Amino acid sequence: MEKQGKKAIVIGASSGIGLEVAKLLVGAGWTVGVGARRVERMQQIGAVAVEQIDVTESNATAALQQLIDKTGGMDLFFYASGIGKQNRELHEDIELATMQTNALGFTRMIGAAYRYFALQGYGHIAAITSIAGTKGLGPAPAYSATKAMQATYLQALEQQANKRGLDIRITDIRPGFVDTALLSGDVRYPMMLRPERVAKEIVAAINQQSHVRIIDWKYRILTAFWRRIPRFVWRRMKL
Repeated sequence: MEKQGKKAIVIGASSGIGLEVAKLLVGAGWTVGVGARRVERMQQIGAVAVEQIDVTESNATAALQQLIDKTGGMDLFFYASGIGKQNRELHEDIELATMQTNALGFTRMIGAAYRYFALQGYGHIAAITSIAGTKGLGPAPAYSATKAMQATYLQALEQQANKRGLDIRITDIRPGFVDTALLSGDVRYPMMLRPERVAKEIVAAINQQSHVRIIDWKYRILTAFWRRIPRFVWRRMKL
């Protein structure tokens, strides 16, 4: 996709990967509109438009349309909103909040972007899922389940767009552990990546119109190994 004159919407731009991707797109000459729950954190990005958007609320799609209008259109929709916690005790509030954001919120916003691009005749959807969707992870059941759902949903949209002859590109971004507020707390995670580095690879994947991008090479090896582990072995692994 040619950058000059292109317009991007970034949802989840108040922190972490979404913030860093928004800054890179602005620096690369994109006209960028940003949305998230915490408006004050997005004021310094350099975006042309800022909108408060909570993806769990029913008015989120209307807020997205307002953001698109303020930006002057949309050619790229980048989605970075999400939550996740380890929940070995399966606390109900954590599981349901994760489903609300990562499943319902994701479906709401990705669906709105897809419909917009279908009417427009073209567009590019790039969304952060996770390598956690590769296998069911015991420490984070709702998180890994919703990430698997997200990847499958994007794959389904890609197939549908092709069947309908729509020029809609889909890029599924699958990071490993990234040093953001999402993973803050007492748990120590291996092979932690810096959000700035992850953002650079994401922008490269968008420019290359990659279908799926696992970030980075260590996680590409890890997920390839995970996929080959038989179910009867996986359920006995201590994670």
